[in-house]
Amino acid sequence: MSRLLIPLLFASLFFAGWSAPAQSQTTDDPSAPATGAQYPPYSRGIGVPGERDTPSEAERKMERDREKKLNQERQAQLKRDTDKLFQLATQLKQAVEKSNENTLSLDVIKKAGEIEKLAKSVREKMRGEN
Repeated sequence: MSRLLIPLLFASLFFAGWSAPAQSQTTDDPSAPATGAQYPPYSRGIGVPGERDTPSEAERKMERDREKKLNQERQAQLKRDTDKLFQLATQLKQAVEKSNENTLSLDVIKKAGEIEKLAKSVREKMRGEN
C-alpha cells in the first residue's frame, strides 16, 4: 500500500506546485485583465455593428457631396466626349463625301475607329462603369 501511496502523493504535490504559480499570477497582479476579459479593452465589439460603425451626419453629408462632385465631373466629361464624337462624325462624313465608290482613304478608316472607341467610352460612362 505504501508503494502506491508515495507515487500518488508525489504526483499530487507535483501538479499542485504547477497550478499554484499560474493561479497566483492572475490573482496577485492587479493590472492583469480579469478572467474572461478581453485584452486590449478597446477590442470589444470589433466586427460587430455599433456606434463607431455607423457614419455620423457629417460623414454622410461629405459622402453625398463627394458623390455629387463625381457625378458633375462625369457629366462634364460626357459633354466633352459627345462634342468630340460629333466633331469626328462630321469629319468622317466630309471625308466619305470626298471619296468615291472605288477608294477609301486610310484617314476615313482611322476616323471610324476613333469614333467607335469614343462611342464605347461614352456608353460606359453613361452606365456608370468608369
